Amino acid sequence: MGKGGFDKGGGKGKDKGKSKKGDKGKGKGKDKGKKGKGKDKGKGKSKVVIEPHRLEGVFVSKGKDDSLVTRNMAPGESVYGEKRLMADPVEGSDEKIEYRVWNPFRSKLGAGIVGGIGNMPIKPGSRVLYLGGASGTTVSHVSDMIGPEGIVYAVEFSHRSGRDLTNMAKRRPNVVPIVEDARQPQRYRMLVGMVDVIFSDVAQPDQSRIVLHNAAFFLKNGGWVVISIKANCVDSTAAPEAVFAMEIDKLKKDQVKPKEQLTLEPYHRDHALVTGVYRAPKKKKDE
Repeated sequence: MGKGGFDKGGGKGKDKGKSKKGDKGKGKGKDKGKKGKGKDKGKGKSKVVIEPHRLEGVFVSKGKDDSLVTRNMAPGESVYGEKRLMADPVEGSDEKIEYRVWNPFRSKLGAGIVGGIGNMPIKPGSRVLYLGGASGTTVSHVSDMIGPEGIVYAVEFSHRSGRDLTNMAKRRPNVVPIVEDARQPQRYRMLVGMVDVIFSDVAQPDQSRIVLHNAAFFLKNGGWVVISIKANCVDSTAAPEAVFAMEIDKLKKDQVKPKEQLTLEPYHRDHALVTGVYRAPKKKKDE
């Protein structure tokens, strides 16, 4: 390092250059160190403000960028590299609460909530059958939403994704991973109890039939169906709106009363989230 300074300074300033350069270097290092420390201090002090979302089981982190979060059922663990936030303890407790940021670009259900879905039947204490669990990205947030009193049965056909799903479930006692074909619910009927909600993200042309076949086995009367429909998977030649309308008609024919249809743009192109009530009880006419 010193030699570079000698060439620039010439013969006379050899010693001067040396000391100046050395001092400068030392000073810079010190300042840098101080700066870094200051930054870290600031980070530690910055408060995380978490507010309840209007839907049960989800929260909003307020700050520079607002984000959707869920209370982490497995503190200290990230499932897909998502950010974790620590909030101040609740009154009467010393324990800080950890939340996980829910990325709507990685989750159809998350996109539906961020997009403003009116009603969400998945809430604390719910029993959920999740079809198309993949590696467990959204399943983990459902696990957070329903809490220790709920249970989510996650069905995934792919053995590769099923391994990730099973590993994620090891830290979450309310997740039951099932590596099976959702088209054949009789294969896992001994593992699944009656559920309040079926959520489906299987991206298959016969998705509605798969959901209704599972509903006949596991969904209680008056239970909810929530389906993420990918238009291209059902019919790549028709307009997305026509595909969504066609799928809703299929649901109506099989005793599902549609309640809401919500586009998942801009997070997921040509996708819609559809909710409905299965075998809804008939309203009694006032005498």
